[in-house]
Amino acid sequence: DELVTISVPVHKTLLEVLREDLYLTGTKEGCDAGECGACTVLIDGKPVNSCLTLAVEVDGKNVLTVEGLEKDGELHPLQQAFIDVGAVQCGYCTPGMLMSAKAVLDKIPNPSEEQIRTAIEGNICRCTGYDRIVKAIKLAAERVNQKA
Repeated sequence: DELVTISVPVHKTLLEVLREDLYLTGTKEGCDAGECGACTVLIDGKPVNSCLTLAVEVDGKNVLTVEGLEKDGELHPLQQAFIDVGAVQCGYCTPGMLMSAKAVLDKIPNPSEEQIRTAIEGNICRCTGYDRIVKAIKLAAERVNQKA
């Protein structure tokens, strides 16, 4: 966790601030209309499209980007599961998909396939067909639950 204070113009989106001002380029710009989920970040634990969120709206809130998933050089169990299962193809949707997946695992430690699919329905992947992504999220849940 890192506290960041930055002054931004009122019209600038969170996506723009993350990428252009804070150089956190893991969050991707896809459709810029809130339809694809590539720009998903967590604000106070909830997945949101950063392209539709004004940066000033997150004042005082906790914003988690994909860069915040790894800790001390170790990948988050979700990141490792995506690699292990082969859920990453072109990778463009992956950061947003990971953030939506983290939100569901934080809320539901052992989600069903239906719950996972519902959680990621706002994230479009044009490469994988979603099956490996769902398997990776299930695997990450199993690994996290084994550690607990």
